Amino acid sequence: MTEKMRIVLLVEPSAAPREELAGRLRKEIDCVVHAVGSPGEAVEILAEGAVCVLIIGRDLPLYKSLPLHQFVLCHHSQVLVLPVVPLGDQEEMVQVLRAGAFSYINAPYNFTEAVIVTARALYFYDLLIHQEKRGAKVRKSEGFYGIIGKSPQMEEIFDLIDKLANDISTVLIQGESGTGKELVARALHAHSHRRLKNFVPINCAAIPEDLLESELFGYRKGAFTGALLTKIGHIQYADGGTLFLDEIGDMQPNLQAKLLRVIQDRTFVPVGGLEPVPVDVRIIAATHCDLEAEVAAGRFREDLYYRLSVIPLTLPPLRERQGDIPLLLDKFVQIFNRNRTARLQGFTPEALTSLRTYLWPGNVRELENLVQRLVVLYGGRTIGVSELPAKYAPSRPALASPLDFTLTDVHIGPDGIDFDAVIHELEDKLILKALQLTSGNKKDAARLLHLNRTTLLEKIKKKGLNLK
Repeated sequence: MTEKMRIVLLVEPSAAPREELAGRLRKEIDCVVHAVGSPGEAVEILAEGAVCVLIIGRDLPLYKSLPLHQFVLCHHSQVLVLPVVPLGDQEEMVQVLRAGAFSYINAPYNFTEAVIVTARALYFYDLLIHQEKRGAKVRKSEGFYGIIGKSPQMEEIFDLIDKLANDISTVLIQGESGTGKELVARALHAHSHRRLKNFVPINCAAIPEDLLESELFGYRKGAFTGALLTKIGHIQYADGGTLFLDEIGDMQPNLQAKLLRVIQDRTFVPVGGLEPVPVDVRIIAATHCDLEAEVAAGRFREDLYYRLSVIPLTLPPLRERQGDIPLLLDKFVQIFNRNRTARLQGFTPEALTSLRTYLWPGNVRELENLVQRLVVLYGGRTIGVSELPAKYAPSRPALASPLDFTLTDVHIGPDGIDFDAVIHELEDKLILKALQLTSGNKKDAARLLHLNRTTLLEKIKKKGLNLK
């Protein structure tokens, strides 16, 4: 199915909003839209097997004694369902998500919001369903759910994703910042039978401690000042799907205990609630910290650590898989060249060699940011070493010393040596020799010494050097 053949089926009994939403979808998403008013018409179209996303309006009659969304989820599981839910009706929202809906659209319609939610569903359909059909060959040539690499280390990661995707066990992804831990978590979800349910990421380090609990567990109306409505948390929103806890090492001990209960009992209690709520969620955690060291230091619960690390998965830093750098460069150039008239043409062999020998402390994220910068600054050109920022350029070979000076010329006697005096004398000799080699041209002398011209002039003046 090509992108232009993506089909959205809209079932809405009211003609005016049906035609308005269908028109907006066709105009803004460039998809094929079938707009009908009854469940029977919808089922006929679904039987053809080409529908990607189904939007189900309010007040539809039952189909074979079932609400339409339940019938579709049972008989057409590949279709992503978007029921229309009354704005603010938390209970119905939770019910449709638990039943297997991909997301929901609020009623009365906010057409802009409806288009955004539908576009998101179509993107998700393309990313998961289409890639799944293309098979393992894609992973070697174009990337595995967005993860790029052919190195032995990454092939091992891909094999682990294959093996772990449909397991219920928790997974702990470890690795330096920027290595792609969230991409691996998304791949585990996308490659699993949970892929049509929600993948819910939350960064434990980015949310203040006093807010993280309510974000995770949700709260009941009246649980605290300002809790005017009941709100579901990330755990409940991930019911049937996957909860990704990034930077789990930053979670405070009181929340660690509550998370442990979710893993052990498959239940949680919202803030202000009394009864435990059952939940079917797979938990994937990630951290750049050494959690064993955090356990030893008393900052992380030992029992939670062992629950999380049932299946540990460690991502290699980019410096250990430098053979993947050309693949990553090609992919990022392709991404950032989109919609640009002046496109980056690539990298010279010398620049590529330089980038492959750089240590990449920021890993893949740093490489991505570099490519974006180069595309903006040098669109239409091929990147050579001179276009690379200084820290990515190869180390310049050390200047051959113009002086007959070695450490054997320095004598350190029993009483020691005046370090500053020796360095002062060496600076004098270096400056005079550089000026001699450049026939007194201070700009060229500064270049030979890798100094700014103004710095060289200041040194000459301060030292009172006789340049005659």
